[in-house]
Amino acid sequence: MLTMLDEFTRECLTIDVERRLNSENILERLSDLFVRRGVPDHIRSDNGPEFTAKKVRNWLQRIEVKTQFIEPGSPWENGYIESFNGKLRDELLNGEVFDTLLEAKVLIERWRKEYNTIRPHSSLGYRAPVPEAKLFCLPASAPLQQTNRTVIDTIEH
Repeated sequence: MLTMLDEFTRECLTIDVERRLNSENILERLSDLFVRRGVPDHIRSDNGPEFTAKKVRNWLQRIEVKTQFIEPGSPWENGYIESFNGKLRDELLNGEVFDTLLEAKVLIERWRKEYNTIRPHSSLGYRAPVPEAKLFCLPASAPLQQTNRTVIDTIEH
């Protein structure tokens, strides 16, 4: 699994679940995230071969993203992701047996969405990183003159 977390908001940006992950997978996921969310100043990662590959380092250098590699054997240097991975393991992985890769992808993505939108985080004042948006509007069938009736609809992504 490749887990990516926004250190500022604590939002889990992605959890890629594959039998094997390499530098091509890293580049694909990073480019997708950078297009959708903007290019960050830096990324912090371990010294795994998929992140230290020349192809990845050269690509990050071309788009002016600094890298901050943690020292081998020093997980405390990347405490946010280590904490996140511990929660993922304790709250989901230790209690599940996945029969297929597809089942793992579906259940892990479901957990990621709950983690981001529902689960309270003590570091954020017991709020979720990306709470579900609420839209205040009238029901489509309501006459216009009945503006004192408000319905709350939840928008699901």
